[in-house]
Amino acid sequence: MTKVTDINGITGEQVVRDMNADELAQLELDKVAAKEVAKAQADKATARQALLDRLGITADEAALLLG
Repeated sequence: MTKVTDINGITGEQVVRDMNADELAQLELDKVAAKEVAKAQADKATARQALLDRLGITADEAALLLG
């Protein structure tokens, strides 16, 4: 099971415990969301490079054109 460390900011006391059901569910949702974001970024980068290839220019040249 995944561990969580709770730290009391005033006393500095640390408690290491297993994640509860809600925290585990949120962890899974966060993992799915992170994968979706990474895929979207990769797709955007691929599309950007395809456009640059069709135009026959580099990313630096495109940046110069766009100011």
